[in-house]
Amino acid sequence: SAALAEADLAALGLTADDTVVGVSASGRTPYAVGAVTHARARGALTVGLACNPDSALAAAAEHGIEVVVGPELLTGSTRLKAGTAQKLVLNMLSTITMIRLGKTYGNLMVDVRASNDKLRARSHRIVALATGADDAAVERALTATGGEVKHAILVLLTDTDAGTAARLLDEADGHLRAALAKAGSSGPADA
Repeated sequence: SAALAEADLAALGLTADDTVVGVSASGRTPYAVGAVTHARARGALTVGLACNPDSALAAAAEHGIEVVVGPELLTGSTRLKAGTAQKLVLNMLSTITMIRLGKTYGNLMVDVRASNDKLRARSHRIVALATGADDAAVERALTATGGEVKHAILVLLTDTDAGTAARLLDEADGHLRAALAKAGSSGPADA
């Protein structure tokens, strides 16, 4: 219900700095419409994602996205076309968000939290790809930076220490490309 959506958002401490994306295949689900309506009234950025034209959800949101896929092969089975289309849109929104937040460098995810062996190996590959450094240099940089991928890339591309890399990233609000520019490097070509 709309009231439940409002209560859930209040419990999360919704502010005008937040973004709420309401998702509903039909575009008329009371919870999704209620969440977007409440969030918009509080000044949050709102997106309404539906699979029908002229939906109440898209109308309630600041930004309506209507991916009209037509009737499902199995009536009522919105996990098929509607669910797939919405997943694609959500993937695009999350990818764009990660790019804008500085979590990527080129096509590399550089905000990896290496919490297990698989992610530690991925971190190593990302640093190697971003810098062209050999395995030993990558391991030294990752060790010096406590496994922080962006920091390790900065260490290798700017020939600096972990503390300076951390400061540069902090001054660049976590954006690796901006930190590299601040250090006078544009990336691997300068390494």
